[in-house]
Amino acid sequence: MAPPPPYMSCRIAALFLRVLTFVCLLVSLILLTTNKIEEDIDFETIFKVRFNDIYGYRYLLATTVLGMAYTLLQIAFTRITLYSISTGNRIISGDGSVTFDFYGDKVTSYLLATGSAAAFAVTKELKRSERIEGVEDSIDKFLNKGYACASLVLIGFVCTAMLSAFSFNSLPKKV
Repeated sequence: MAPPPPYMSCRIAALFLRVLTFVCLLVSLILLTTNKIEEDIDFETIFKVRFNDIYGYRYLLATTVLGMAYTLLQIAFTRITLYSISTGNRIISGDGSVTFDFYGDKVTSYLLATGSAAAFAVTKELKRSERIEGVEDSIDKFLNKGYACASLVLIGFVCTAMLSAFSFNSLPKKV
């Protein structure tokens, strides 16, 4: 059996990177939305914090959801393209899809990078802030989950940035 053509290998690598991006963003989304603290400080006071109480985590959530939507769309397009290449029937033609891939990957990678940076920054600031006696362990666990979410989105950014480089190489060379 003959090896696949070079352009097919690039498409398969792109599909792998898109799936990896989607998985990282999905795990980050699950961790972020389940991240909360509910502790009894004394018999009268309950300390409650959810991820949406912190603006940096809200922004991370928004960029993660947008990144997941774009990545899911691109996974579908990549599968359609792989199917059309393997059967020989061109479903999508022209330079429009390649240009969309390039600019979409650029915008998505920048969104993921800024969302991750915002979450890292707010988590760092909250780690340095004064602690409430009796809930230090819960706060540390909450903030460590914030770091984990930001790290997963950062991995998604790296994958999307690599996809942006792939799509740049696929752009038509017009002089």
